[in-house]
Amino acid sequence: MAITEYFIRSLQRRDTLSEADINRLRSLKSEKQRFGPGEVIVPIERNVTRSCMILRGMAGRSHPLVGRPEERVITALHVPGDFVDLHGFVLAGLEHEVVALGPTEVEFVEHSELVEITENFPHLTRLMWMATLIDAAVHRQWLVAAASLRSSAHLAHLLCEIYTRLNAVGAAANMHFTLPLLQRELADILGYSPIHINRAVRDLRDRGLIRWTGSDITILDWDGLRRLARFDPTYLDLERHSR
Repeated sequence: MAITEYFIRSLQRRDTLSEADINRLRSLKSEKQRFGPGEVIVPIERNVTRSCMILRGMAGRSHPLVGRPEERVITALHVPGDFVDLHGFVLAGLEHEVVALGPTEVEFVEHSELVEITENFPHLTRLMWMATLIDAAVHRQWLVAAASLRSSAHLAHLLCEIYTRLNAVGAAANMHFTLPLLQRELADILGYSPIHINRAVRDLRDRGLIRWTGSDITILDWDGLRRLARFDPTYLDLERHSR
């Protein structure tokens, strides 16, 4: 499946696209690249000239710590269909990296293509703006979850979110999905020690909520997992209406 198809599915979940909108997205000129685990997809740089969408795998928004460049904080996860660094189109540059989490395939879209869309496709322009606002909403919800949930519930919230986002674009179904993250990486993302994450995973298993083998996760009790996490997908803005 072409990356634009995932992106189109993401937009169609939230609004109706005209035939002209769909054709323009499918005609985007792009360059496909593959990255291995830990490789930098988008570096910190000024004067960015292109943005990328995730085709397969998963990527993280990675921020190096001032004075400790060898240490990173992951502040977002991106899944197939995400236009990861779309905000770089209007900002002077990026203050973070985008890093592959497991084998990842992306397509880069030149900003000249996005300029043409903003000048001639106002509806698509609004939807791309929407995509960046949803990114911001996800980040805010992460802060709320970190401040209000204990480790097992916090991990449950992340699992509910990732499955919902993947399912919305057809990249996951039947309560099964792949999460290519080591427990050490999950610890970094959620702000716990690897020991706490190991206990949280074991707790979710013992409650009969999930089955987790390697990178494969099956949700056995969606309602129970959602209740534990206090997960409300409203912030993902998945309802369809005119924008």
